Amino acid sequence: MTNAVIVDAIRLASGRGKLGGALSGTHPVEMLSHVLRTIVDRNGLDPAQVDDVIGGCVQQVGEQALNISRTALLAAGFPESVPATTIDRQCGSSQQAAHFGAQGVIAGAYDIVIACGVESMSRIPMGTSSMGQDTGGAGIAARYPEGLIHQGISAELISAKWKLDRETLDAYSAQSHQRAAAAIAAGAFDKEIVPINVTNSAGESVTHTVDETVRTTTTAEGLAGLRPSFRTDEFAARFPDAPWQITPGNSSPFTDGASAVLIMSEEMANKLGLTPRARFHSFSVVGDDPMLMLTAPIPATHKVLAKAGLSIDDIDAYEVNEAFAPVPLAWAHEFGADPAKLNPLGGAIALGHALGSSGTRLMTTLLNHLETTGGRYGLQTMCEGAGMANATIIERL
Repeated sequence: MTNAVIVDAIRLASGRGKLGGALSGTHPVEMLSHVLRTIVDRNGLDPAQVDDVIGGCVQQVGEQALNISRTALLAAGFPESVPATTIDRQCGSSQQAAHFGAQGVIAGAYDIVIACGVESMSRIPMGTSSMGQDTGGAGIAARYPEGLIHQGISAELISAKWKLDRETLDAYSAQSHQRAAAAIAAGAFDKEIVPINVTNSAGESVTHTVDETVRTTTTAEGLAGLRPSFRTDEFAARFPDAPWQITPGNSSPFTDGASAVLIMSEEMANKLGLTPRARFHSFSVVGDDPMLMLTAPIPATHKVLAKAGLSIDDIDAYEVNEAFAPVPLAWAHEFGADPAKLNPLGGAIALGHALGSSGTRLMTTLLNHLETTGGRYGLQTMCEGAGMANATIIERL
């Protein structure tokens, strides 16, 4: 079988996804084109050799509409002959892009492909794409007559089901910031973050290189003072057992970002004199309860481990996206996972969750961590809107 290998993986440092954030003055096309241009340049690759660019983006509207992956590669100076597509599997969009790219290589359809992702939550706020309209129609209304719910309520329901109290959620969230801050101080992200010139809120040209969403002074005690975000009288009546303890402090922040992974066949990498850094070992994608919604990483992990013929103890690091603190905590409980291996450099609560970019961002961080620590297997999984999840196992080479 053809091996699909990762030759390189890069990302932008996160920007707060609000007006005045480090990347909020940068068009999302420019963010994505910058990582696309950088990943081919730093590997000495002729972009004409790229068979396809597959990108993830969730809010495909406004500046992110009309196949932003194609727009970005043209802005990056790629030849017009290079195609691209943009996909939406919600928060796992760019992880799915990596799956499609690697699977295309394994199938023999591609020799070289770039999987990538972008999201500007400062310029295209979450929820923009629905335009205030009903996105479900009569079929959904009939199947779920009480109505589907948003992810914040799902996080509350997970907290209740797994009996996760507020202190546990806040302690985990503070640890995410502490681990990320320690990683920044140690230079752990230096290999994966590519600098980008931006214009700051004062109108000055600066170079952005450090994750803006990490708060180095965060403590569990400080987070304890934050008020719950999602309780309303209507939801409290509908879900009387919900603990109402999800706050901005134990949730991932709105984030701007872009990332990219260079994937090719092992044969092509050797032909070009490039060093494969890891291979794609196993994949899974599943659907789950759209009400709990964020629990799908659990069956996705069971499925990918079964496909791989591995156990959780064989995995050297796990990246489980921290959309909300209950997600990785419930996952860890189900697998008896080693807490030291879970998001060891901090997760999305600290490093940010730029929706369409998060999948390839996690993959980038996971790859670099395996190389730094000498680990062999890394597992990545991501909860996704409407109750889905991807899981990927990569093997360091």
